[in-house]
Amino acid sequence: MVDSHFIIAVFHILFVVPFLGYIFIQRAATPEWVYTLLFFLGLFVLVYHAFKSVMKYISKSSSIWVNLIHVFIIAPLMIYIGYYSKKTPRAAYEMLGLITFAALGYHMFNIIRMLQTHDDSHDK
Repeated sequence: MVDSHFIIAVFHILFVVPFLGYIFIQRAATPEWVYTLLFFLGLFVLVYHAFKSVMKYISKSSSIWVNLIHVFIIAPLMIYIGYYSKKTPRAAYEMLGLITFAALGYHMFNIIRMLQTHDDSHDK
């Protein structure tokens, strides 16, 4: 059975990072429909991770920080850029770039760590 964390990491590397990276690189040249998609995805991310945060708070999970980062940083930035579209200030695009590269590094690191752990368990 494939670990759900592995699937989440691969999803972010294959879909989320390229999507956000495209917007970061294109900036005001981004098509209007992409801004609309970003806006609604931002709303989805906000609602989904707010719900997950509440569930993790109730269960006293130590991984609540991941959801809170999505609620307080990532989703608001997605909504902001989606709403202002071509009028988005440069600083917001720069923040999007930072988040995009952070996501790439974070999820690649997690995949490598999961693969190393998987290999170690087979060596025994």
